[in-house]
Amino acid sequence: MSAFRWMTAGESHGEALVMVMEGMPAGFPIDMDLINAQLRRRQGGHGRGDRQKIERDTIHILSGVRNALTLGSPIAMMVRNRDWENWQGRMGPQKFDVEPEKVTRLRPGHADMAGALKYDHDDVRNVLERASARETTSRVAVGAVARQCLSQFGISVNSFVRRIGPVESDAQPPYDWDSIESSPVRAPSHSQEMVNAIDEARAQGDTLGGVYEVVAEGVPVGLGTYVHWDRKLDGLLAQAIMSIQAHKAVSVGDGWEAASLPGSQVHDVIDPDGSGGLRHRTNRAGGIEGGMTNGEPVVVRAAVKPISTLLKPLESADLRTREKVEAHYERSDISVVPAAGVVGEAMVAIVLWTAFLEKFGGDSLSEIRRNYEGYLASTRVASAV
Repeated sequence: MSAFRWMTAGESHGEALVMVMEGMPAGFPIDMDLINAQLRRRQGGHGRGDRQKIERDTIHILSGVRNALTLGSPIAMMVRNRDWENWQGRMGPQKFDVEPEKVTRLRPGHADMAGALKYDHDDVRNVLERASARETTSRVAVGAVARQCLSQFGISVNSFVRRIGPVESDAQPPYDWDSIESSPVRAPSHSQEMVNAIDEARAQGDTLGGVYEVVAEGVPVGLGTYVHWDRKLDGLLAQAIMSIQAHKAVSVGDGWEAASLPGSQVHDVIDPDGSGGLRHRTNRAGGIEGGMTNGEPVVVRAAVKPISTLLKPLESADLRTREKVEAHYERSDISVVPAAGVVGEAMVAIVLWTAFLEKFGGDSLSEIRRNYEGYLASTRVASAV
């Protein structure tokens, strides 16, 4: 089991979202403004719904950080839900004075039906509150801490939107990350066409999914291992990405495209770099071979399905009566692909930070830095650091 563990708690309309991180070494600088900046990125992007106008997510660190440095003790954080004041009578832990109306109309594509049947709930709100993608706020907060730790070793994590609905960007590296952030859909090209597609879906009462790409640069050789199936880094990344709400597929590097090509057009030729190191001519493997990082940027692509809650609800069934009804409508987005990329970044950062600690772990930043620098010297592989 990894020395670094994390857990989240909270419901979409509950009082707050809570995060706990255990196994954080001491001495790492933590900037709360940088965490809040990531939380704001998650709330952005053309196609988001009215909920983002209500919430102004702000991190509160409750423990584990003093004077902007980690202490080595568990870090507890919280993000309050501003909408809580309107939901206390329906979501609070106390016995309700007046029983709220139960949600029984099931939404196709959501956790409603399976969750209600699994946990024997007669009110779908008991399911949808935790299954909601509001939970990803917690992941972004934890990921923001992880990425600050990774940055101490020259590792950065970014993302961009590759596709929304039928519109696809054909951009290739290197990417202008500042320019991508200025796009309303966080895309390096075809931004306006993507915006138009979202607006058209909104006008039709529909939703759109898409594909985003996460790129982690400066990652050293050797994170992960080929020794055991459950410690292979690409497997851990795939599990992390697929655990995000609405995600239905993931690939590393040119995974989907490589399936239809001969090996001569897929594998990355290895060259000496002239200074005692080794490099690849291309990065079709997405920075991972044999379950381990190979020194190239780690590239992960994820497919996000259209949001399940539609302005024009689909046909469905009622949980209580088992009669045909229109699906329940809960305030929602039209497309979340730009925001999903921010969540994907967070999950990639968490997985990389966990693997980094397993490889170079110690009790403090200074100890980890010594371990890391000694390893780089021994491998003689060119590094961004």
